[in-house]
Amino acid sequence: MKVLFFSIAVCLALLSKQAVASETFIEKVVATTNAQGSYRFDVTLAHADKSWDHYANVWQIETLQGEVLAKRVLLHPHISEQPFTRSLAGVKLPKGIAQVVIIAGCTVDGMNSQRYTLQLKN
Repeated sequence: MKVLFFSIAVCLALLSKQAVASETFIEKVVATTNAQGSYRFDVTLAHADKSWDHYANVWQIETLQGEVLAKRVLLHPHISEQPFTRSLAGVKLPKGIAQVVIIAGCTVDGMNSQRYTLQLKN
């Protein structure tokens, strides 16, 4: 009985680790504005990039209602650079927006369910 329980526990641990390994985690977001009123977003991601077939390949900025305002496409894996930060400048946001949502994704799993809400400094 102990062997069966141990085997089930090991299988569940491996399955949960695989599921988590595919998530693209947003660790940090910094938004700065310039004199013209556009924003630069610096987004730090962590993902278990495995190959050119499975890597974090996108993050995007959305309104709270889910409207995509800007998107940063990542063109290659970052296997040995984890976590990593990539920027997007010249982002013009509609007037009156006080918060945005950042979501990220990978080539295999698409966009994550994790939402990173950022309060903008106006």
